[in-house]
Amino acid sequence: MTRLSHLLLPTERQAPADAEAVSHKLMVRAGLIRQLGAGLWSWLPAGWKTHEKAVQIIREEMNAVGGQEMLMPVMLPRELWKRTGRDQIDELFKLEDRKGSELVLAMTHEEAVTTHVAQVVRSYRDLPLILYHFQTKERDEPRPRAGALRTREFIMKDAYSFDRDEEGLAVAYDRIAAAYDRIFDRTGLRWYSVESDVGMMGGSGAHEYMAPCAAGENEVALAPGYAANVEVASADAQPVDLPAPLPTPERVHTPGATTVEDVTRMLHVPAGALLKAYPVHADGRGLVLVLVRGDHRVNEIKLQNALGTTFRAAHEDEIRERIGPPGYIGPVGANVPILLDEAVADGGYVTGANDPDHHLRGVEPGRDFPFERVDVRTVEAGDTVNGHAITIEPAIEIGNIFKLGTRYSEPLGATYLDEHGKEQLVVMGSYGIGPARIVAAAIEQYADEQGISWPRALAPWDIEVIGIGKGDTPEKQAAAALYDELRAAGFDVLLDDRDAGPGEKFADAELLGLPLRLTVGKRGLEAGTAEAKIRRGLVDVDGGVPLQGAADTVKALWDTLP
Repeated sequence: MTRLSHLLLPTERQAPADAEAVSHKLMVRAGLIRQLGAGLWSWLPAGWKTHEKAVQIIREEMNAVGGQEMLMPVMLPRELWKRTGRDQIDELFKLEDRKGSELVLAMTHEEAVTTHVAQVVRSYRDLPLILYHFQTKERDEPRPRAGALRTREFIMKDAYSFDRDEEGLAVAYDRIAAAYDRIFDRTGLRWYSVESDVGMMGGSGAHEYMAPCAAGENEVALAPGYAANVEVASADAQPVDLPAPLPTPERVHTPGATTVEDVTRMLHVPAGALLKAYPVHADGRGLVLVLVRGDHRVNEIKLQNALGTTFRAAHEDEIRERIGPPGYIGPVGANVPILLDEAVADGGYVTGANDPDHHLRGVEPGRDFPFERVDVRTVEAGDTVNGHAITIEPAIEIGNIFKLGTRYSEPLGATYLDEHGKEQLVVMGSYGIGPARIVAAAIEQYADEQGISWPRALAPWDIEVIGIGKGDTPEKQAAAALYDELRAAGFDVLLDDRDAGPGEKFADAELLGLPLRLTVGKRGLEAGTAEAKIRRGLVDVDGGVPLQGAADTVKALWDTLP
């Protein structure tokens, strides 16, 4: 039996002082989680029930597409990560045992699962495979924040597909993507799938599943028929009025004008008529000058993809030695490779003159400097895709899928013999979901001023039954009988049997946010009914619920709830 008088549910009237995200505030206030250290959270009983509701939905849908559940250790030999080149990731916890053996705490399990497959898969007949587990992940997060949204330790469902070739991977990828669609539909979240960057995972393609909400730390570009993480989004830039190129660039005096704002004000031109210089030092390539419109921003993820290597911002002495004085650099006469963003249209631009206190006016790309055309800018709201303006909104990443190809099977020796006895590399995919992020996203999307408002699928209990009064009152006895009847009918029910006042009970019920609340008070008992309130919108149900034969009425009402 689940009675509030015996439940560890330490509700709070005030949110933690450092809490900014709604989910952080409410998960602590509702007694779902408690903090032990920076980025380290314990799930209390009500919170854990919700977490496991998400886990079960994920498990059912993964099993339905042929996934086989297993469990791999959190602590792994560092050697495996050295072989894939990922052991230097800053966020990876590294340690040694008492014998000096090098270990890591897994952020994800590509190395581990691929090692197992390399040991047991021999023939094409052993493929395809889909393996998954729910396991703790450790991440040396530099700035833990937002409660359960960005932590140093969390549970993730990570799945891995193993196929004979790219065609097999495409089939597995689509099958698991469809399973993800069903998972997020079943949770009751608002969500969408977007194109994303492969990041540290590597591979040839990736999608993220996003839940839009104000606390999201990702930005998503949306237009009819288009959705992409801003990290990789591309769109047609909004036009800008550009003057024609001058016959030759004109040198103009711009004392102290080292920013776009300074130059636009001094020369009376729009920011989009400037070329903003972003000098970087690329590994293996040296100094490179990146140019975008003055009203645009360089997207570092897209730039790294364009360079094909990692990079850092160039140091001032490097800039001064190779190009000119920082604040006044430009492409004309610069003896370095130049990358020009695709949004830079034909026209006459203002650029730095590579000379203190001077710029050039009327510069024409191509005529006045050579360049390589690339897409390296961050899209802006109002840009267009297929003629439709994009909007940009924050969202929480709740899942991701990657086409890994042979990124891990090659260094870890995962091969098989094909029909002709020839050795081939196993082709892989990787698929992750964070149950805690699903929980937090549900709170973010549906909470109101009173507290949480759970979707039915994720609520820790289906219904809360409240008996009014102190001691063993007739109202409490009727509430207990109603509780028993609903449990027998298959509902997961929480009974508030505490000797607290109605105001406290109602406030705690609205804070915890179960989908349906039934209250037995004196007037209702005399009329043979329990008051019924739907949590989403705090809607009173006309006539309440009869105390005799309540289960049938509640079942019909339950089917109408979000």
